[in-house]
Amino acid sequence: MFIKENILLAIAGLKSNKMRSLLTMLGIIIGISSVIAIVSVGNSLTASFKTTMENFGASNIIIYVREKGAPSDGGGPPSFIGSGAATPSESDLLSDDQILAFEEHFADRIKTIGLVHNVGAAKVQDGHLYANVNVIGTNEGYKDTGNIKLTSGRYITEKDVKSSRKVVVVSSQLVSNLFAPNVDPIGKEIKAYGTDSIDTYMIVGVYKYEASSFGPAIASAKDTRTDFYIPVSVAKETSVNKNYQSLTVTSKIDVDTTKFTADIQTYMDKLYANNVKWEGSAMNMESTISTMTTFLNTISVGVAVIAAISLLVGGIGVMNIMLVSVTERTREIGTRKALGARSSYIKMQFIVEAVIICVIGGIIGVILGIILGAVGSAILKTAPSISVPIIIISVLFSMAIGIFFGYYPASKAANLDPIEALRYE
Repeated sequence: MFIKENILLAIAGLKSNKMRSLLTMLGIIIGISSVIAIVSVGNSLTASFKTTMENFGASNIIIYVREKGAPSDGGGPPSFIGSGAATPSESDLLSDDQILAFEEHFADRIKTIGLVHNVGAAKVQDGHLYANVNVIGTNEGYKDTGNIKLTSGRYITEKDVKSSRKVVVVSSQLVSNLFAPNVDPIGKEIKAYGTDSIDTYMIVGVYKYEASSFGPAIASAKDTRTDFYIPVSVAKETSVNKNYQSLTVTSKIDVDTTKFTADIQTYMDKLYANNVKWEGSAMNMESTISTMTTFLNTISVGVAVIAAISLLVGGIGVMNIMLVSVTERTREIGTRKALGARSSYIKMQFIVEAVIICVIGGIIGVILGIILGAVGSAILKTAPSISVPIIIISVLFSMAIGIFFGYYPASKAANLDPIEALRYE
């Protein structure tokens, strides 16, 4: 009953000084809403990244050629030809025969191997209609390693690769740009205009295009550059390098990806033992996801801690207002003590009032933080991710602030001499 009376007294005090109470809560509101919003956006980005990476396959292992002594990629994607200071020669890259030997060596653990040969940017055009594309040579295995989701038709087959057929698998975005809604694009021929060539391909398949949250912002969906998959043998016809700097392996379901990655690394070390400048390296997607998730979480927590500093400012504001309240209510305190109120009751009254201020501010901050987090996620085009533990911790933390910063003013009020308090003007 005593606590209930103090809560009612505290609420009545807040109602009588609405503006002052709101300004007192402001630091708490800003601090808690900032922490929740930042953590929510951070969780959304992390979840989006994990989903994007897992779409490439958690059981995928990337094998690539890199310069010996180069800094570790730290679990990130390999550097491709032309991106570094040095460029490997044809003999330094992985040949078809070496890939075939590798596949035979690990036949019991390999589900499929995806090959990629980048040709470059091009524009597919038909009159005033156009679509921007990246022309990429692939094999049949890339459908699994690249997690290609077909909406119609088929993917590149080994027969297409061996026969060097001019066939292509295009995105749903390209189909939307070039064809009317009721037209079936399968079997249609399209022309790709490259830097110094014009090639005609027949569409054999359409895959579902999904924009990446981490890709560059495009003003118009029509100008989005999507992947344009052709047989890898066709892609290599106009390329100086016929071999591969990287390939992706998908392991079978019952295979330990970490151990398999280590075994592949041992195999690549032996393969490049006599190469003085270049080496083969292997990494799996699980380590990439783990490394980047940890990195994003660390940044999110770091920024949230910085935002939480405003809670300290808010706590000082609560202490200041409570000291003012003690001064304003000196005669009231004196009257209560003269009538027999214990010092502990007086102390509890002011502590409860400080806690009420912080809890109400915390609840408003939680609501505002959830809204800001949802807005931030919407701007970044990621699914909102609200952390319930962070909300609970925020509310409990706001209560702790009320107790911590309300204790001194409450003690000051409790220790007032009743005679002096009654004489106070």
